[in-house]
Amino acid sequence: MKTTLLITLLLLVLLPIHGCQCKIVQFIFGDSLSDVGNNMNLPKSLAQASLPWYGIDFGNGLPNGRFTNGRTVADIIGDHSGLPRPPAFLDSSLSEDVILSNGVNFASGGGGILNETGGLFIQRISLSRQIELFQGTQQLIVDKIGKEEADKFFQDGRYVVALGSNDFINNYLMPVYSDSWKYNDQTFIDYLMETLGAQLKVLHSLGARQLMVFGLGPMGCIPLQRVLSSSGGCQDRTNKLALSFNKATDQLVTGLSAQLANASFKFGDAYDVVNDLITNPKKHGFSNADSPCCSMGRIRPAITCTPMSTLCKDRSKYVFWDEYHPSDRANQMIADELIKKFGFLISPSPAPDSAPSPDSS
Repeated sequence: MKTTLLITLLLLVLLPIHGCQCKIVQFIFGDSLSDVGNNMNLPKSLAQASLPWYGIDFGNGLPNGRFTNGRTVADIIGDHSGLPRPPAFLDSSLSEDVILSNGVNFASGGGGILNETGGLFIQRISLSRQIELFQGTQQLIVDKIGKEEADKFFQDGRYVVALGSNDFINNYLMPVYSDSWKYNDQTFIDYLMETLGAQLKVLHSLGARQLMVFGLGPMGCIPLQRVLSSSGGCQDRTNKLALSFNKATDQLVTGLSAQLANASFKFGDAYDVVNDLITNPKKHGFSNADSPCCSMGRIRPAITCTPMSTLCKDRSKYVFWDEYHPSDRANQMIADELIKKFGFLISPSPAPDSAPSPDSS
């Protein structure tokens, strides 16, 4: 009798748990705009948000892997939607139970649609590699709850794909990369669409049904691009590439949504939202839309924000946090406009607790 009871208990422990009352969670694929700590666990990566003053307006004010002073757009949209914030894939606390409760964020600073993108950062996780990691994650969940329940869990999930700017800024527009002389503007975008289309089909085959692909903002107007121009203004060619990418991606996503079984794939166009913040900053309560809040003063461009950097007096008045990335307040406004655009009910998203500001100028 005791032997039978022991065997029964062992089977209950070892066998997959069927009938899982699984939550709806997010799976996020992207670059530094969505990274929440993966690159902090890539020791050789030059694309890092691991030093002060990153994260100064988030939680305890310490760096957490987000490339901003507070929240990402994905954080804010997820909060509005009532979805838990997914941890970084490389977070040491990640487990099957955490995945089932919160999902996973695979985004990596410097990552792109193309494997060759961001090579100068040494370590980064491309979209193809992020999808491979997701596939490995799926097997963990299958082993945990069984294939039938796992299939339902992944098909019920919400998927975000948000990257592409590095494929231009840290690849095609830099002569050190072979893509810059192998392609022209149109053939490079064709190459991106061919690659992205194949990647989205793989995600669909792995269960992604409700998926949003976000487009690019006016990347020619980020501080890094402005400081590299002779006039200090936006780089028109870079912005035109962003618009061309968005048009092609919209067509791609719309086509795949119609073609793939049970797919609800959508394109999230954020270009006009971000452009309005940059071209009409005062209308939105900003005083600066062309330089970073965290900078080395006249030493520009700085690759990253560091403890030696000087912070602006009022972080809520700057559209950009560093040379590349929007501030928390800008992310809040971008997210709110995107939520309005896609018909979600907006309730105020709680601002992060502000840590004491260091000496600023």
